[in-house]
Amino acid sequence: MRNKLKFLLGLAFIIAIIAGCSSNNDNSDSASESDTDSGNTKIETLKVSFVPSRDPEEIVTATEPLKDMLKEELGTLGFDVENVDINVGTTYEAVGEALSSGTTDVGLIPGGTYVLYDDGAEVILTATRAALSNDSDNPKDWNDNKPTEGSADEQATYYRSLIVAGPSEKGQALAEKVNNGEELTWEDLKDARWSTQSTTSSAGYIYPTLWLQDKFGKSITDLDNAVQSNGYGDSVVKLAAEQVDVITMYADARRDYEENWTTEFAREASIWDETNVIGVTQGIFNDTVSVSKNSEIMTDDLKTAIQDAFINIAQTDEGKEVIAIYSHEGYQKAEAADYDGERDAQAFLRELK
Repeated sequence: MRNKLKFLLGLAFIIAIIAGCSSNNDNSDSASESDTDSGNTKIETLKVSFVPSRDPEEIVTATEPLKDMLKEELGTLGFDVENVDINVGTTYEAVGEALSSGTTDVGLIPGGTYVLYDDGAEVILTATRAALSNDSDNPKDWNDNKPTEGSADEQATYYRSLIVAGPSEKGQALAEKVNNGEELTWEDLKDARWSTQSTTSSAGYIYPTLWLQDKFGKSITDLDNAVQSNGYGDSVVKLAAEQVDVITMYADARRDYEENWTTEFAREASIWDETNVIGVTQGIFNDTVSVSKNSEIMTDDLKTAIQDAFINIAQTDEGKEVIAIYSHEGYQKAEAADYDGERDAQAFLRELK
């Protein structure tokens, strides 16, 4: 009986040790996910990617303060982020592919890029911008009422793409015809030198193609002299140098390059004097903040926190300065259905190929 009692006591002791080890292992796992001091979920690195719609170095410099802003905001929302890694993709497609593969967690991408990669990307926010002083679909109205200005009171969730002619002889001839109230023909446009953006760029490619299709039954691929540029800045440089006659751009792009036009690009007259709108597209839903569906760290709680963090950052003076690099002025929560119009545009473009 005594031996049996010793055996039972020993067995109980072993079970207690095993249970204690199990409990310690559970606590260890929790500690790897949560900060034991704050109770926040720990994230080692949050990767944020931008598309190269401006000069990559300019984007990296302007968005450097966003790292600490995101850390601070996410910290108040339940996530302690040790590192925020900000990078600029080589192309729009590169950022879409990074979201799809999970090699980046957050992407600031146009609607067209989001729709193309929505198998692996999920839209969570739409950018808002100041409404412009002109929203006409008649190009002459944009030229009669230059310069284009932003509204201090009104925010917009969509924008337009403009087809803009520059100071070259051909560019001026196209502008003169539009400003005289004459309709452009395909013969006017097909041999002009065009600078466009990546095929997933809404303002730089997709909607200008739809405009050409609507007006002339043609697309950018039918143009004799169309080249793809490395961002809008590259297109504006080419336009100023008279290397191209026509470029495609978002509606307020000339405001962004107004100073560069006479300084860095060495033009004597202003960008408003030397450029004219010759085409206006339908409205385009604004840029997105999208997250990767295949990110190892992305959870529903983190998605909500990222939404709130960007909204909060955009309401501060410092935050507004950072997001101004993309002409963003605020954010509102978005749903996939918001971009159904973009999906229709993408489907139409696929039919043209």
